[in-house]
Order: sequence, then structure tokens, then C-alpha cells
Amino acid sequence: MRLNDLLLALAVMCLWGFNFSVIKLGADQINPVLLTALRFTAAVIPAIFFIARPNVKLRYLIAYGVIFGVGVWGMMTWSITLGVSAGMAGLLMQLSLVSSLLLGWLLLKETITRQKWIGATLALSGLGASLTLQDGSVPLSGLVFVLIGAFSWSLISLIVKLANTNQVFSFSVWGMLFAPVPLVLLAWLSHGSEIFVQLPGQLNSTVWFSILFQAYPTTLLGYWLWNRLIVKYPLSTVAPLTMLVPVFGLIGSMIFYGENVEGVKLVACALILLGLLISQWQSSWFSFIQRKPTASREAG
Repeated sequence: MRLNDLLLALAVMCLWGFNFSVIKLGADQINPVLLTALRFTAAVIPAIFFIARPNVKLRYLIAYGVIFGVGVWGMMTWSITLGVSAGMAGLLMQLSLVSSLLLGWLLLKETITRQKWIGATLALSGLGASLTLQDGSVPLSGLVFVLIGAFSWSLISLIVKLANTNQVFSFSVWGMLFAPVPLVLLAWLSHGSEIFVQLPGQLNSTVWFSILFQAYPTTLLGYWLWNRLIVKYPLSTVAPLTMLVPVFGLIGSMIFYGENVEGVKLVACALILLGLLISQWQSSWFSFIQRKPTASREAG
């Protein structure tokens, strides 16, 4: 990977990791489900008027929008409101690797290798360790929503796979069109009409920053740049970089909210990240070491 593309990829991972802290910034002030609905509304409009609809069946777009909006980010944002720290939310979301293995095995008849079993076991051990934390960063009520979000992330991957599209960015944008309405309905069913009456008075500059940061740099710009890298380089070269997202998530939480990562929390983080690394490990990641020096210089 060329150096400028590597730096670009690292910037996207940093952006996605710090986004968990930005979510907390807004979720501390307005209803978390409404915050997510506003995020996707801003992300879709006006972008959808400039991006052609992907050639896929409507049911895949609807399923993607509902699960991505409500299942993934609605639940993750709600978990942060319930007390899960921004850093731990980003880390625990990586438990989607376990549910992804199970869904692939049950529905797609994929084989689970020993390497992936080991990775999943380590990740689950990290989850077990996080349950013993006494600092309030992973309350049980919030953990339930994190796990729903992680499982929903696996469902998103399954939907994209079943849709069988290579128009990933347009699929994502058009799918997000179906996210705001169910989020608004969920907010109304769970909190009543009062939250809509209070909303105009709560939309201060901090909340707008949270909404717009999530909508444009994180969602639209981040996914656009990421898809460019996926098209340009082998997936085995690009995909491992996503393991930096929870790392940057923890760093962001430490910087902005003073989160301490030590003792049991450090063990939990290490187990989950190690499980993710082992599960996704491919020898080709470092194949550039075996190349001739001239090839390396050309690649750089």
C-alpha cells in the first residue's frame, strides 16, 4: 500500500474510533434514538439526490436501513447513554466477529476453522472479563444494547452478502434512507411525544456538532474513502486496518473523558483485540516483506 493511502486509511480508522466519543457528546444531551435518526437524516439528504440507486432488490435496502439504523447505531448510542464508556462501546462492538462466525456457519454453511474458533474464544473471554469491571464503564443494562448492536453488525454483513452488490457505497446511502423513520417510531414508542416537544430546545451547538460529525465525516466521507481503498487494494491488505478502530476508540475516550484503561479492563481489551487479530490473521498481510527491494520502493 502506498504511503499516502496508508496514512489516509489510518485517518479513517481514527475518525471512526473517535466517533464513539462524539456520539457520547450528543447522547448526553438528547434522546439517543433521536440523535441517531438525525444523524442518518443528515447523511442521506441531500446525498441521495446525487448518487444513483444500486441495482438490488428493495427488500435488501429496507433491511439494511432498519438494521443499520436501529440495530447497530440506535442500540450502540443507547448503550452509551446507559453508561457504557465510549471506549468500551467501540471495543465490545468487535464481538460481532463471534456472531458473524455463527451466522456464516448456520445460514451460509461456511466452515469455522480452528484459528477462528480460537479467536472467538478469546473474544468471549474478554467479554467475560468486562462483566467483572467495577468502574461503571460496562453496566449490565448498557451491555445488553451493545451486544444487540454487535449482532446487528453481523446481520448487516449478511445482508450485503445476500444482496450481492459491488456498489457498496450507493447501497449504504440508499439503505440509510430507511433508517430515520423506524428510529423515530422507536423513540416515540419508548418515550412518548414529550421528547419531540423538548427537542428544539435541546439542539444546541454541541448536539449539532455531534449530529453533523457522525453524518458527514464519519458516515459519508469515511465510507467513501474506505470503499476507494477496497477497490484499489486486496481486501486482505485493507481489512486488517479496521482492528485499529477500537484502539482509537479507547484513545479518544481516554483523551476526552479521562477513561482509565488498566487492570481488568486492560485484560479484557487485550483478549478481545487478540481474538480479533487471530481470527482475521492471514500470512499475506506481511507478504511485502518477501518482495524484492525494487518492488517495495515502487509500492511505497
